[in-house]
Amino acid sequence: MEDEQVRVFDTNRNPIGVATREEVHRLGLWHESFHCWIVSREEEIDYLYLQLRCEMKKDHPNLFDITSAGHLLAHESALDGIREIKEELGIDVTFSDLIPLGIINYCVNHEDLIDNELAHTFLYKKNLSFDEFTLQREEVSGIVKVKFADFTDLWIGKKQEIYMMGFEINQNGEKLTIDRMADKNQFVPHELSFYETIIQLISEQLNE
Repeated sequence: MEDEQVRVFDTNRNPIGVATREEVHRLGLWHESFHCWIVSREEEIDYLYLQLRCEMKKDHPNLFDITSAGHLLAHESALDGIREIKEELGIDVTFSDLIPLGIINYCVNHEDLIDNELAHTFLYKKNLSFDEFTLQREEVSGIVKVKFADFTDLWIGKKQEIYMMGFEINQNGEKLTIDRMADKNQFVPHELSFYETIIQLISEQLNE
């Protein structure tokens, strides 16, 4: 996977060539990714689905994150990103079903890598039951949903923890219920500005 080729860009989003995933993370080169946030509306309440990253992931294992996300390879466009939804979640989605939220500069500095992404970001509105998810176990170990209003309150500081419900698949392949409270420490530590941007963009679509 680290040898996969991706397009790289300068700070003005101009393409400047191709590099491996290992190189872009080691050198902090800008590259493209695909992010999709899935929301449902049930009895006039908006819910946001989140994935639980597998415990075997190199970075941020066992933390809650974007519903579905992944790198775009050198030969791929944003349209090809829907493969991530199918691979990770087992959900069939057509590109026309997605609501584009724009390209977001996404930056995370880990101890051993610098991740500078041009994230092609989308919203997918769909009422899904948990039984409809078939997880790519080496990537995703669970799915939860939270009230979008609660998710917003968590990141703007109005709440210290929020309620989530869903399921996870343990290492023995057993499906376990998630029914508990969670605080910020149980989410991937994206920059606060990233969460604020996402909340604003999703809110605009939900309020239309």
